[in-house]
Amino acid sequence: MKIVVVGGGFAGLNFIKGLWSEPSVEIVVVDRNNYHFFPPLLYQVSTSFIEASNISHPFRRMFENRPNVRFHMGTLLEVLPEQKVIRTDGGTYAYDLLVLAPGTETNFFGMQAVQEKAWPMKTIDEAQEIRNHILLNLEKASREPDAQIRERLLNIVICGGGPTGVELAGMLAELGRHIAPREYPDIPGIQQARIHLIDAGKTLLGPMSKTAQDEAYNVLSKLGVQIQLETAVKDYQDGVVYLSDGSTLRTETLVWASGVIAREVPGLPKEVIGKGRRILVDAVNKVSGMDNVYALGDACLQTTDAAWPNGHPQVAQVAIQQGTLLAKNIRRQLSGTPMTPFTYHDKGSMAIISKYKAVADLPKLSFKGFFAWLVWLLIHVIPLVGFRNKVQLAFSWMWSFVTNNPTLRLIIRPLPSQRALDAERKRLQQPDVPVTTPTSAPELHPAL
Repeated sequence: MKIVVVGGGFAGLNFIKGLWSEPSVEIVVVDRNNYHFFPPLLYQVSTSFIEASNISHPFRRMFENRPNVRFHMGTLLEVLPEQKVIRTDGGTYAYDLLVLAPGTETNFFGMQAVQEKAWPMKTIDEAQEIRNHILLNLEKASREPDAQIRERLLNIVICGGGPTGVELAGMLAELGRHIAPREYPDIPGIQQARIHLIDAGKTLLGPMSKTAQDEAYNVLSKLGVQIQLETAVKDYQDGVVYLSDGSTLRTETLVWASGVIAREVPGLPKEVIGKGRRILVDAVNKVSGMDNVYALGDACLQTTDAAWPNGHPQVAQVAIQQGTLLAKNIRRQLSGTPMTPFTYHDKGSMAIISKYKAVADLPKLSFKGFFAWLVWLLIHVIPLVGFRNKVQLAFSWMWSFVTNNPTLRLIIRPLPSQRALDAERKRLQQPDVPVTTPTSAPELHPAL
């Protein structure tokens, strides 16, 4: 049996692991990157806390001793179900069984200007771009005489109060408190730079417990993060973020962590595409109305699980469990045994807020503080692929937390031409768009 797997994330990789010792199958893995990576730690790459190599591992290295697994780097262009082939920008591949696990991409909710100018953080490339952008802005601010331009360069706005937004805000606040004043003493008023965390919901960490929500709000507030809840970003033009309450914020850095949408899979019938572009599947993750096509993880919408009638959350544990079970079900199919329907076992959720501060919601209890932080570190090291990665990451974390000084603030990218620098300088010197503030002070969070 020839199996083609599109996507080497949590779902695809766990499916492959479950079958790579099965001699009767041949697996072809197609991914736009030549490496598997660990998305929950992207924000630490974007804040110069760890290296990208700490959370990534090459597919070819992973499969080098697996003779029945082959990797092809490419982007999916089209599925042709009738011919049982897929087309990619690197070639065409036939299959007996197709597993779609392409994951998600950033959802900008139709806001074109935000899509063009904000900074998403869904890939290694995007995380490194954010790191370079922030560091370059600090360098610009260090030689900028105009106070208003410096303010726009230093202020950072994060849209999205989920785990990614909270963790990113806390990490940036810690770096701003411990590192920026030491390394950039030539920037006047650098300690007055602001990190703004914006969310349209009533609380931070919406899906988590009230204990976690209140802890996140309190810790970030003490770190100086400006939190605005029940507020949405409406537009982003000329270095100004426009908010739904009528106020605006000057910034050259709008990080978008406010939602995802499933990656498009051209060629599938329209009737199998559901809300959020997710692929409709049955209880064993088979695409509705198709016999030899399956979908896993964030890309699929499964409503047969009694505890999750509206579909499962788009989190890593769902993808891991679906990938693992589908591999077992394919083995059952090969031996003539009926497949087992998928049931999600929720193991809880966690978020780190700042140094020694985290929150954890486990199935039977919620806790916070230093112990939650230790548990978070352990849980996020275990799933990493490759022993070398785990050792490197553990050492990087230990050194960075003890010294308050991660040493990875390298700007590694081609320098812009003098013409580009002159154009950027001219743009920043344009008259500022009037910036307004709310007419009344926002209410304090009940936890305060």
